[in-house]
Amino acid sequence: MTKQKRPARLIGQIQIYTGDGKGKTTAALGLALRAAGRGYRTYFGQFLKARPSGERTAAKKLGGLITFALFGRPGLLRMKGRPDPEDVQRAERGLSLCRKAMLSGKYDLVVLDEVNVAVYFGLLKLADVLALCGEKPASVELVLTGRRAPAALIRRAGLVTEMREIKHYFAAGVPARRGIEK
Repeated sequence: MTKQKRPARLIGQIQIYTGDGKGKTTAALGLALRAAGRGYRTYFGQFLKARPSGERTAAKKLGGLITFALFGRPGLLRMKGRPDPEDVQRAERGLSLCRKAMLSGKYDLVVLDEVNVAVYFGLLKLADVLALCGEKPASVELVLTGRRAPAALIRRAGLVTEMREIKHYFAAGVPARRGIEK
């Protein structure tokens, strides 16, 4: 495989995908796939996910254009306001690694998948995520996903998309399916 010339740098924005409907991570993955198609590199930090997934398997076939990092662990989080110290530590480490990736000059797109939920459950401080947004280099596109995006982040973003559930087959008992939801 011949090495591709790196494309011109982006004029980066902050995007948020939020809401109770399905598709927030999928939208971010679509953006990462589009970026990879143009030779841009993506760092995809996943705050609450730890199980194997089709998207990570597929990304390995893209020649290193999409790098995944997982900060969660299998299982459910404790109730809001009483997070497990291990989950807090993992989230804080994840935010630090996302910041490092964002500032490295190696990535054009940085995704903080489920970061809004991490803030909501008290795993991360909103002030720390806002600080990361403030450090974003002009050439980096930053995407924050997850339900319950805080108003302060919404104000900071240049694009906010809300996924709204109208109908979902999970309510009828259809479990997550390999290749579709995982």
